[in-house]
Amino acid sequence: MRRNMPNQADIARMAGVSTATVDRVLHRREGVRQTTVQRVLLAASELKYLPEQDLEAVRLSPPTQLLFVLPDRSSKFLRMLGEWVQCSQTQWAPYNVNCRVQFIQGFDPDAMASALLGRGRGCDGVAFMPLEHPKVREAVDTLADDGVATVTLVSDLSHSRRIAYVGLDNGSAGRTAAYLIARFVGQKRHAKVALIAGSLSYKAHVEREAGFLQLFSEQYPQMQVVGLREGYDDEKVNYRQTRALLEQHPDLSAIYNIGGGSEGVGKALKEVGKEHKVVFIGHGLTPDTRAMLIDGTMDAVITQSPQSAIMNCVRIFANLREKRDLSAGVEASRSQVIFRENLP
Repeated sequence: MRRNMPNQADIARMAGVSTATVDRVLHRREGVRQTTVQRVLLAASELKYLPEQDLEAVRLSPPTQLLFVLPDRSSKFLRMLGEWVQCSQTQWAPYNVNCRVQFIQGFDPDAMASALLGRGRGCDGVAFMPLEHPKVREAVDTLADDGVATVTLVSDLSHSRRIAYVGLDNGSAGRTAAYLIARFVGQKRHAKVALIAGSLSYKAHVEREAGFLQLFSEQYPQMQVVGLREGYDDEKVNYRQTRALLEQHPDLSAIYNIGGGSEGVGKALKEVGKEHKVVFIGHGLTPDTRAMLIDGTMDAVITQSPQSAIMNCVRIFANLREKRDLSAGVEASRSQVIFRENLP
């Protein structure tokens, strides 16, 4: 009778793993992928290897606690990122993680550092869109000393101890915007182009501006950049900045909005009747930018998938926990250029 009792070899055969892996799972040791853990536990349950309450104790190992820190009033694309985290908890089940979001006051390095050190210390990992500031960098380094890993999202942080960056090549995104504007404007000599940044405190916005200006210098020296203004990703500020630009340069040919708040730019263009005359390129596909693509106010939107960005963060932290290569299963961040005719 004893010989008919299931053993770890039986579980290994049913789950398609080694007996060493079965032993690691049943003794709750680290280093086994969550999908493998679930297979082993299912096989053990079907074979009645342990009482169900014992298997449940193994199954309920504490999830990795992840915190996403995002600006509260920044672009609607970033708000979509946060909402997607909050509404997708069931998708994290195979990774055994629990994700939370904290929105903080945008463009405030003290608020960001406080959030990282306050809420971050109670987590296993933090993903956030950093400001390029010494206080933020110091907070990241302090978390690293405390064993809390950080991943930068959308924008990176120079000379910090973050473990990974998830986002676009922003220099390439800026070059893409410059190329699109040059092609839309055509052969017009000395065409005037304006740039509006969310904030140059974001490395992403600095890199987009640099890429934009680099391409103009290399390939379109006839284009005249008439200034860079900061709009802080705020619709009302961007509206005022755009009205001022149009008054100062009534012959303005194009606007590149480097950050968020594109609806403010669109509103100003519509009020002066130039929504189909001034080429307008921006970032982040949202309901507002989608509507402006449809009515022709915007000519193109450079965007990335918010779902893929968040999933990549989760995979990186899961890889870290399970001692795998951090890039295992992580998709390369790809920019998409959306026009009215190819709206998804």
